[in-house]
Amino acid sequence: MTLDGKQIRVLGALMEKEIVTPENYPLSLNALIAACNQRSSRDPVMELTEDEVRQALHTLEDMGLTAVERSSRVAKYEHRARTVLNLRRDETALLCLLFLRGPQTPGELRARADRMYSFDGLEAVESTLARLTARVGAGDGAAAGAISTGPLAVVLPRQPGSREARYMHLLGGPVDMVAQDLGEGLRPRGSSVAGQSAELANRVAELEAEVAALKAVVEKLEGRLEGLEKKAG
Repeated sequence: MTLDGKQIRVLGALMEKEIVTPENYPLSLNALIAACNQRSSRDPVMELTEDEVRQALHTLEDMGLTAVERSSRVAKYEHRARTVLNLRRDETALLCLLFLRGPQTPGELRARADRMYSFDGLEAVESTLARLTARVGAGDGAAAGAISTGPLAVVLPRQPGSREARYMHLLGGPVDMVAQDLGEGLRPRGSSVAGQSAELANRVAELEAEVAALKAVVEKLEGRLEGLEKKAG
């Protein structure tokens, strides 16, 4: 199952609104377009047209990931991701965030998931991510209608200077790890190496300054000790 960026945005918007604003869910087409094109909590910000959203919905419906409700005057749309992908609530929240905001660290995901799922701590987020990266199929306990699927997320190479690795969903297809290591493929390798070299040089300079400061403190202490010894003698 491989989705393009527009389909991922539409699916993510439906997943988010079901949890955050259940009173307005399912969504009309206009509400869905507005959700897809939000300026906040979206990376990248998109400007999807009505035709683009309709086309994405048609494709997602063919995959069983969305459905249309026509019981009212206005057609309304809902997602079926939890059933089709056999997701738990915590997995749904993290996958939704990855759909809407791109690669993120466990810390970022925990901070942004509050409105969708309350994680007990960072370890709970990491545990959920571990399940998403290790999935091998729907399993014996899968919900009715669930399809067999491989891992839904992957750990990306840690960026220079970053303490946490980022995670990315896999519904857009295999991830180019080399491109991700270079910052989404926007920087050539030479500039990446140059950046790391500059960062290393700055760190060395900081450490040298710290060592010099410590030496000065030690020298002062030694001078005081000598003075005390002379007085004692």
